Amino acid sequence: MNHVFLCDTITKHPGELHLNAMKTHRHSAIRELLVKTTVTNQDELRLILASRGIHVTQATLSRDIRELKLMKGPSGYALPTLDEENDLPNIAGVLQDFALEVRQAQNLLVVLTIMGGAQPVAASIDSAAWSDVVGTIAGDNTVLIICPDAAMATAVNQRLEAYIGE
Repeated sequence: MNHVFLCDTITKHPGELHLNAMKTHRHSAIRELLVKTTVTNQDELRLILASRGIHVTQATLSRDIRELKLMKGPSGYALPTLDEENDLPNIAGVLQDFALEVRQAQNLLVVLTIMGGAQPVAASIDSAAWSDVVGTIAGDNTVLIICPDAAMATAVNQRLEAYIGE
């Protein structure tokens, strides 16, 4: 006897379901790792995951870190607290903890941070969704902030310096 199963609630392709399961497994492994050990950088995290049979590209790992809202501080990656799960940390606190200096070049701002501090600073600025910021790009200790024009950059610069306490 042939059985035919009809299900109109599953709209994803079976391959997508498999990818979602892999992602869920990977996210669980990352959370478990960070509870048990200190991980100081992405390459270290990638190698630890690989030793557990979870092979991932740097791009996928970066996306996982962003989706898990991991924060990187001086001692390495940390899981968000329960309050941070729904919202990124207060921008003032992040800037006070990580930012050192702001420099302006026309419509561009460069925020110098402690090593590893650029990602949380950029994420907090992005989450603030300021209308005078087009976007951010973060390295390890430098954040590039792009503003529509020099006047808006000056206003953002003054706001950031007030947060940093320069």
